[in-house]
Amino acid sequence: MESTERILVHACCASCSSYVLEYLLEKYDVTAYYYNPNIQPEAEYRLRLGDVRTVCGRLGIPLIEGPEELEEWNAAIAPYAHLPEKSERCRVCYRLSLEKTAGMAAEAGIGLFTTTLSVSPHKIHAWIVEEGRASGEKYGVIFLEEDFKKKGGFHESCRKSREHGLTRQDAGGCLFSLEEARLRRKGPDSGR
Repeated sequence: MESTERILVHACCASCSSYVLEYLLEKYDVTAYYYNPNIQPEAEYRLRLGDVRTVCGRLGIPLIEGPEELEEWNAAIAPYAHLPEKSERCRVCYRLSLEKTAGMAAEAGIGLFTTTLSVSPHKIHAWIVEEGRASGEKYGVIFLEEDFKKKGGFHESCRKSREHGLTRQDAGGCLFSLEEARLRRKGPDSGR
């Protein structure tokens, strides 16, 4: 069955995208959008972008590469820098990515958009949905609210990552989450 409805998919990284993009190809005409100003340092940003290019190439999916915009991201996150992962800091990050994706969808004439973020059990799906809806309303496009981790989606994304030799991360990608992951690896007394 040939997909006719177009969808723009915010791709946070290749490990999440590998499953979600392939899953969506069964129903939609998919275009991926790499917009991740939170990813640091620069080498990590480039690594993730390279892996997303590989996944899109393998699946035959067009990829739009968004601007880096690290300064804008830092300014938006600054009031929440002291907060831990799964806090308002992350919600603001979701908002930035989803607003940019909704705007790109509208600009490209694509009426539907979503994000690979929801395949991760470390992300708060309810916030993703709220921010996606608000972004869609702002730009006149519809947010696909699917929770991609359901029905084994997260485990399938892990399997596909291993199968294709993709980089898997243990942090969201910003310097805050990298530091939190480093402390988790060191153990419970590492923050003292």
